[in-house]
Amino acid sequence: MISALNRLVDLVEEHLTEELDVTASARALGTTEYHLRRMFSSLAGMPLSEYVRRRRMTVAAGDVVRGEDDLLSIAVRYGYGSTEAFGRAFRAVHGVGPGDARRDGGPLRTQPQLRFRLTVEGSTPVDTRIVDRPGLRLVGHAARVPLIHHGVNPHIQRHIAALPAEEHQRLKQLSDTEPAGLLQVTADIGPDAVEGTELTYLHGVAVSHDTGVPDDLDSIEVPAGAWAVFRTAGPHPQALQRTWTATAAEWFPSNPWRLRPGPSMVAILERAADFSTATCELWLPVEPA
Repeated sequence: MISALNRLVDLVEEHLTEELDVTASARALGTTEYHLRRMFSSLAGMPLSEYVRRRRMTVAAGDVVRGEDDLLSIAVRYGYGSTEAFGRAFRAVHGVGPGDARRDGGPLRTQPQLRFRLTVEGSTPVDTRIVDRPGLRLVGHAARVPLIHHGVNPHIQRHIAALPAEEHQRLKQLSDTEPAGLLQVTADIGPDAVEGTELTYLHGVAVSHDTGVPDDLDSIEVPAGAWAVFRTAGPHPQALQRTWTATAAEWFPSNPWRLRPGPSMVAILERAADFSTATCELWLPVEPA
């Protein structure tokens, strides 16, 4: 996976003045666009689209400052139909317009070319199992919330707090398949996983397809497939979020699996009364790489 990401970075450089076909690139690299984008975003700390924009404007800034071509020619070279559109993109990266940069020589914000490396820690084994599960249905109470990578998501907190205690018990009684018990489900996350974009959060349980579901509950249909299940314990949600990061930085580059589209699920196995610590299982949908 690391070599595929580095080749992707090379392809970005080769196509800075044109659109990069990420789907075809992923296929040539022996993976999927979904997995490639998710791994890039997790490891680079930014979506692939944002990296491309920053690199494009970094190289374009050199053309602007040298002053050998007019701004419209530079705009067209980098795929913009007008100096206005180019100027907006340029200002979003550098904080100044191209005209000011040409006159004053800056300030300019450079995005270095990325290079991914696998760091071998080797001190703590990752407690993981691979399970094949038949199709199932996730049922519960869903809400659209913004994606937050670090710390507690207050939007999810409010959603859960609004449910009466007896509703949690009703959901638990519906659960009839693995993963058991109440689940924290995230779905509809874009492959770039941009912080602040909306996702579907469902507080609910897993049931088999032939289980009757009350009309007042939301549901997500999940096809049969393999899951990588990561066990995590410690301060909550920090330990869980560190595990999320470690799957991209350590586990996927070292194992013959890749992410497939689908919801992720968190099962809370044990927790402190104030939820300050918890033992969880993180379920990620995977397929052979």
